[in-house]
Amino acid sequence: MGEDIAGETIFIAGAGGGMGRAIAIAAAKAGADLILLGRSADGLAKTAAAAGRAKLSIVADASDAAALAAALKPHATHLEKVGVLVNAIGTNIVERSFDRLTPQSWAAMLDANLTAAFNLSQLVLPSMRANRKGLIIHVSSTAARKPDLSGAAYQASKAGVMALTHAIMEEEWANGIRATSILPGMTNTPLLDRRPVPVTPEARAAALQPEDIAAACMFVMQLPARAYVSEIHLQPSRR
Repeated sequence: MGEDIAGETIFIAGAGGGMGRAIAIAAAKAGADLILLGRSADGLAKTAAAAGRAKLSIVADASDAAALAAALKPHATHLEKVGVLVNAIGTNIVERSFDRLTPQSWAAMLDANLTAAFNLSQLVLPSMRANRKGLIIHVSSTAARKPDLSGAAYQASKAGVMALTHAIMEEEWANGIRATSILPGMTNTPLLDRRPVPVTPEARAAALQPEDIAAACMFVMQLPARAYVSEIHLQPSRR
């Protein structure tokens, strides 16, 4: 039996669909209160309806620090109560091979995947320090550890997310803060639609599902405060 997270305030970024929506639904079923953040108002509304227990749904681009701060400023009292940040933001591009990358697409990928993780972490850490407790979960990718054809920008940005998570843990454990990186393999989310070669229905069926990543996040969230997991690697069992 895991720790009870009923009544815990959980801030889920990238909550408009895919992994973020599955995590929101799982956390709500466990009785957590949700703060949802994403770039699509329609996506957030669908997640809020499916999950329930959403205190706030905030439309903002987490890669833009100023815009993110402005969007969240009216909700400062809610943010002070955040006990868990789950960052499920992740994107990729079709033109991902190294010979097709440009300085602009490289920078955009690092902003979307890595800078967003940095901005979100900076946002919640002050109140977590003040409360002497907190948990940060960043969804990275197995591409951060294992070379593949997901593209140099994606792999570099997700490796950065993993390193950022480890650095936060090293610096903040004495403040009662834990940080975990989830590294999923191929998962059946809208991100697959951005692959250069269309993914077959058979491959999608064999892939991890968003609920699998949600289960991993729930495991981490329900650990007692004395325990932490540095990384969880998830791979499809059928390949």
